[in-house]
Amino acid sequence: MSSCRSPAEPTRQPRSRGVVTETPRIGASTGKNRGARARAYAKEPILSDFNQLGLAAPLLQALATEGYTTPTPIQLQAIPHVLAGRDLLGIAQTGTGKTAAFALPIMQRLAAERRQLNRGVCRALVLSPTRELASQIADSFRTYGRHMGLKVAVVFGGVAHGPQVSALSRGVDILVATPGRLLDHIGTRTARVDQVEVLVLDEADHMLDLGFIHAIRKLVPMLPTKRQSLFFSATMPKEIGALAGTLLTDPARAEVAPVATTAERVEQRIIHVDSASKRHLLAELVRDPGFARTLVFTRTKHGANRVVEHLERSGIGAAAIHGNKSQGQRERALAGFRDGSIRILVATDIAARGIDVDNVTHVINFDLPNVPESYVHRIGRTARAGAEGVAISFCSAEERAYLRDIERLVRRKLPATDRSGQPQAELPAQPQRHQGHKRHGHNGHRHVEHGHNGHGGHGGHGGHANHARPRSPRPATEPAGASAPAHDHAPGNHGGGKSGSHGTGMAKVGFMRTGRPAQPQSRPGQHGAPRRVTYGS
Repeated sequence: MSSCRSPAEPTRQPRSRGVVTETPRIGASTGKNRGARARAYAKEPILSDFNQLGLAAPLLQALATEGYTTPTPIQLQAIPHVLAGRDLLGIAQTGTGKTAAFALPIMQRLAAERRQLNRGVCRALVLSPTRELASQIADSFRTYGRHMGLKVAVVFGGVAHGPQVSALSRGVDILVATPGRLLDHIGTRTARVDQVEVLVLDEADHMLDLGFIHAIRKLVPMLPTKRQSLFFSATMPKEIGALAGTLLTDPARAEVAPVATTAERVEQRIIHVDSASKRHLLAELVRDPGFARTLVFTRTKHGANRVVEHLERSGIGAAAIHGNKSQGQRERALAGFRDGSIRILVATDIAARGIDVDNVTHVINFDLPNVPESYVHRIGRTARAGAEGVAISFCSAEERAYLRDIERLVRRKLPATDRSGQPQAELPAQPQRHQGHKRHGHNGHRHVEHGHNGHGGHGGHGGHANHARPRSPRPATEPAGASAPAHDHAPGNHGGGKSGSHGTGMAKVGFMRTGRPAQPQSRPGQHGAPRRVTYGS
């Protein structure tokens, strides 16, 4: 397993599977019953190390080699239930140790009951949404099970089938797979899931986001009805809860943080900036050597490529990781990010689910996510294992609604700062559109963006135009001379919604973002698509 430790670190500190400062008792929970639970366990001893969880000596030896001594809260809650054979629904933020929470007890169970492995068979099946995450889960199994003698294989798309077919042909104890490639192997009869003893769905919420639920529903009827099923997820949307209800039998629940809780040690802030200036702002920020290991999130794959190209033109080394990259390119980018040869890694949400790297100093949301739960997951990539980190989000005018959704989810107002980190004044609310009066059953000219109801109509008299309020001044990070959105006047309507064929429309006075009136331009009304009035910068 490749190490994520910085070469300068004298002692390895656990990452997503390691030590945290808090060591709650088994059964600790959040919510209204926190106090009752705490009183119920008040007289029980605190479990402060893995030796007290009933794990086998070979597992404890591997953990000691890795430097892991103190279980995380999710591990404290989950491991006893999984060792007891119960189904489990585990909810925890990224970086809290979900992988070890299911890997350790699964390996103990499989090692205690050895069985002959037939062609294509696996005893434990772990489903993962991405290649990177599947690869890292398999590495974790190999690391923890180095003294157990268990066979581990991983299958995912984007690489040749041959080596995977060879590994499956001899049967494996543990198979980590992405759903699509696993179905491919089942279709060609190189893999079988009819003897699975333990099923794990990791990052179940992201499975839903990527549309893998349909593939999972195809796989479930192929599995034995008598099995142990484990769900682990960073967030728990209602759809995942419904799916868990159909696949889990009397599950135990392990939850260490509410769905909307962000990592406590992450310093979060917002920078309001127009979309066109985001790349320049990013380059300015990451020139600071303090951004030693920075993960940048974009909404699209092409957007990630454009960000990397801009940074490289600015003399800043960076790499991108997303679904259009080959597996080799993705692995090289991750390796460079881990060893420090690449300071800036630009990723999409899908690819980032497999990024498990120590000492990420900064997370930058170049684009705000349109799914607010993704914000929680993104910023959890920093401040792992008790460390501290910084999350900076760029917010354009078009993304203000996404920001409000995120703030509602995390139940806090995210502070706005300028690029130097100094507090920034709150932006005024977006102006409301004012409508003109209608006469004689006709609709007058319609100002499409922040405008007026003007004169027009077929032989009738249109409505009196009302000016919209001036737009708010630009934030300090936006270029002062940028132009306002163009203003359109649509032709008058006759109640039924068709364009009026008569009359002349005059473009009314608009307003620049600076509040200064722009010079009006007049042009005759036209049939069909409205004409656009543009303003110079």
